[in-house]
Amino acid sequence: MNKTVEVLPDQPTLVARALELILSKLDTAIEQRGRFTIALSGGSTPKPLYEAIANQKLPWDKINVFWGDERYVPPDHPDSNELMTRRAWLDRVDIPAANIHPVPTLEANPELAAAKYEQHLKEFFNSSGVEFPALDLVLLGMGDDAHTASLFPHTEALKVRDRLVTVGNKDGNPRISFTYPFINSALSVIFLVAGANKRPALAQVFAPVADDFAYPSRLIRPQGELWWLLDAAAGSELQH
Repeated sequence: MNKTVEVLPDQPTLVARALELILSKLDTAIEQRGRFTIALSGGSTPKPLYEAIANQKLPWDKINVFWGDERYVPPDHPDSNELMTRRAWLDRVDIPAANIHPVPTLEANPELAAAKYEQHLKEFFNSSGVEFPALDLVLLGMGDDAHTASLFPHTEALKVRDRLVTVGNKDGNPRISFTYPFINSALSVIFLVAGANKRPALAQVFAPVADDFAYPSRLIRPQGELWWLLDAAAGSELQH
């Protein structure tokens, strides 16, 4: 794992740096493999990033968009990560509908939805099952409880190591989430973390020793590159 930590002065600078990195990864992936695969995070921090991506002139037909996690709500629900992303980015560019791979959230139950998304991922990557497929880039946020994607502290989802997608649990509400081993198979993972409320969690995530199941972001150790982009409010006290 190649880990880089950058503390940026403020959120706009953080967004600009994230955009720079994403465009670099995109160029490399398309040059080497003819396409770029990215998994997105929800929340407020990446929204301006998605708006910035929408303003780029990019080979949209070569970009495939997935989601690392999703609330188990209909795609037109105000809490939907997909809806936020479509409004900020995807509806504003000429990306083929077939290149957008939303999490199915209208199934009979979340377990079925997770299995369906996993099957879709395997078919897309033509994965036989032994090796996890590798996304070019996974974008992640982190909550003030150190959760990432929908991998919350002390939940069953943290124990799932043999699947790509599982059901997360947030205060009794189901979420669909990539598993941490699938995230770790990515070529690049970028955390975007902003706000002073994240400092206590970051201190534990970066501590030499701490409980991975209490601070799930510690489990993210990708085979490729790991980038932590922090604004000054979040990262100013960090020793790294």
